[in-house]
Amino acid sequence: MSKVESNDPNYSALLEHVRETGYLVSTAALLEWDQQTKMPALASDYRCEQITHLAGLIHQRKTDPRVGEWLDHLADSPLTEDPLSDSGATIRILKREYEKSVKLPAALVMELARAASIGQTKWVEARRENDFEAFAPQLKKIFELKKSEAEAIGYAEVPYDALLDEYEPGAKTSEVAEILEALRGELVPLVTKINESSYRAPVDILSRKFPVDQQRQLGRLASERIGFDYQQGRLDVTHHPFCTEMGPRDCRITTRYDENFFSGSFFGTLHEAGHGIYEQGLRSEYYSLPPGKFCSLGIHESQSRLWENLVGRRFSFWQYFYPEAQSLFQEALGEVSLEDFYRAINHVEPSLIRVEADEATYNLHIIIRFELEQAIINGELDTDDLPEAWNEKYKRYLGIETSEVASGVLQDVHWSAGLVGYFPTYSLGNLYASQIFDAASAQLGNLDAMFQTGEFAPLKNWLNREVHQLGQCLSGPQLGEQVTGSGLSHEALMSHLQQKLVPIYGL
Repeated sequence: MSKVESNDPNYSALLEHVRETGYLVSTAALLEWDQQTKMPALASDYRCEQITHLAGLIHQRKTDPRVGEWLDHLADSPLTEDPLSDSGATIRILKREYEKSVKLPAALVMELARAASIGQTKWVEARRENDFEAFAPQLKKIFELKKSEAEAIGYAEVPYDALLDEYEPGAKTSEVAEILEALRGELVPLVTKINESSYRAPVDILSRKFPVDQQRQLGRLASERIGFDYQQGRLDVTHHPFCTEMGPRDCRITTRYDENFFSGSFFGTLHEAGHGIYEQGLRSEYYSLPPGKFCSLGIHESQSRLWENLVGRRFSFWQYFYPEAQSLFQEALGEVSLEDFYRAINHVEPSLIRVEADEATYNLHIIIRFELEQAIINGELDTDDLPEAWNEKYKRYLGIETSEVASGVLQDVHWSAGLVGYFPTYSLGNLYASQIFDAASAQLGNLDAMFQTGEFAPLKNWLNREVHQLGQCLSGPQLGEQVTGSGLSHEALMSHLQQKLVPIYGL
């Protein structure tokens, strides 16, 4: 903190209060991580009560009248003269969060926390049993609570705006819909051309036997080489991969393994490591405060998708890593050429599972979820009708459908966890990632030459400096424009896909 910051008692009191609240937030994150990774099955009821009461305590602290008084005193202080400075951003964002939090009744906050905790347990069971009916009542409850949340917060145009704002502050549903529609308009013809192509990548390569222990070794090795620090992080197994942090030097990533499918675990691990690198790149001295928190979910997802796809599916990346993969999986890959492997991991084909989807079709999965969420929140679709609506959209957008809800409407953890409004940030992340990668390439030079020799630190350090360490001082659109020199657009992503896929498929 600067001298002026330390000399203002209101600012000092505000920071101390927020940091102390952060202890509770990080404790809740630890409990939720444990719930999804290590917790005994029969402990779920008590864990639910722990998480619920912590949510109540956190909300109580966030809505403490003293917070409002401190912020009122600071509103016109010298600390706010530069709204993009650390102090200016801290006061501006904490005021925004306070005004939002006081609109939410404590009972609603606690009920949402309880419903999400129960929901995640019931979702795991329902997905395992391929039983939507077992989960349907809890899903309905979660969405009804999210509707109540949207109404309590208020919105500019439609209820979904209030939920989207939680993950992409300031974003409007109409704006996101316009961006995704422009993307869909160019994606669909590209995917159609690929499907009509006579070439088929040797994807059977990826469905051979890949022992889990070796998958774990390669995933850890690759995530460590690109910059995830295991001295302040760890990798565990869960039903649905995620990344979370419990403190300034405690970031946990997870993955899942299928010994008969290579890509799921490997690229899932790279994805979560990308999230983890962002978290580890934030300024630890500002932990729990806006300058030490991620900018938005769209920016967060840009970091995971950048490492997963723009780096991890790159030919130069595998020029470095493929000998290691062949050594670990001699039976599966020993006789497979690098070129065939590269084509296999970049194969484009409509598929059911979002997290395993190729780069070209992935955003269609997101658009489907984005449209379904809006329909439910706006009262146009009942949650009981989700399986049918899900299949209808998958048939219309991707030409496929499934009778198995485990690979359909129950495949994602987000709705069970109450994360309604999260999905569109994945596509925003893809768009940001392409533009950010292009900017890095322009400034750093030949990244492919670096990747070929295992040099990932220049890119990682550039991202630390240009993206991560800014925290929330800039909004997502402001950060994107500062880093890339232009507003958010689908053009960079489409250019990336064209450059990669046209040669592979001979289009």
